[in-house]
Amino acid sequence: MSLSPARLPPDVTPIPLPTRDGVGPSCVGLPAGHWPTFLDFFLDRFPAVSRETWIARMAGGEVADEHGGLVTEDRPYQPHQRAYYYRSLPDEPPVPFSETVLFRDAHLLVVDKPHFLPVAPTGKYLQQTLLVRLKRSLGIETLVPIHRLDRSTAGLVLFSVQTETRGAYQTLFSRREVRKSYEAIVHWPPGSVLPAVRQSCLVRDEAFMRTREAPGAPNSETYFELIETMGGHRARLRLSPVTGRQHQLRVHCAAIGLPIVNDPMYPVLLPEGEEDHAHPLQLLARSLDFRDPVTGEQRHFDSSLSLAPVSSSGG
Repeated sequence: MSLSPARLPPDVTPIPLPTRDGVGPSCVGLPAGHWPTFLDFFLDRFPAVSRETWIARMAGGEVADEHGGLVTEDRPYQPHQRAYYYRSLPDEPPVPFSETVLFRDAHLLVVDKPHFLPVAPTGKYLQQTLLVRLKRSLGIETLVPIHRLDRSTAGLVLFSVQTETRGAYQTLFSRREVRKSYEAIVHWPPGSVLPAVRQSCLVRDEAFMRTREAPGAPNSETYFELIETMGGHRARLRLSPVTGRQHQLRVHCAAIGLPIVNDPMYPVLLPEGEEDHAHPLQLLARSLDFRDPVTGEQRHFDSSLSLAPVSSSGG
């Protein structure tokens, strides 16, 4: 059984701890092992979290087994089940940009996500994520993103409101029945030529979180269209992905020699440092089109956001 913490989908099984401040509990599998107590297991599994923190969480009723029984610091360890706990990030970096709700009905929520905001909790982000912010502001505990955007990318994100109809909307994306259009500002050296389409085999790179092209049958496809050329050797493109591989648009733009402006990963991975909120990645999820599988209506959504003008020295 995996030791990796994971948040279970809220419609799979009842969770013994309620959502708190917009965040559901994290879950960890309990394998067979030599730990005398639950506390010993948690200290071994999460060495970055202090003994005092785990004891305080347990004393506050913030750790439970899958049956709802509270875990105390001296409770004997019991393998082959799950434990739930509240994760906290006291040093979580703030994201000083706001999301905008564009559409809401009984089944769907459509939101404009700003640059730098993750869609869902990951790594060093918990409260500063689109999903948690929306749960807190709208009070919809069943909210689940139907698809994802990179944290660096701004634009449209669709959320499912009801568990009963969630599968129908998820199927739209798995069957590629959603037409997606992105806008990007790219570097445009003199003499640049824009191909109509890029097809390639994308695989995970050795560098963490990066994707690269590799020999093999294509598993990704992106169509390109020039919207306008701009000053400072820049151009605005319309990107229409057929597939949805990780970082696909960023990799394809870099591969054709037209990397997206302010991209810290492609074509060159820059050293991690303090984020420059004044120079976001110039990539925007502009529009979504699909036939609603529940209502039968033809849906079209446009982002209300726009990419900021980019000077020749802006990246």
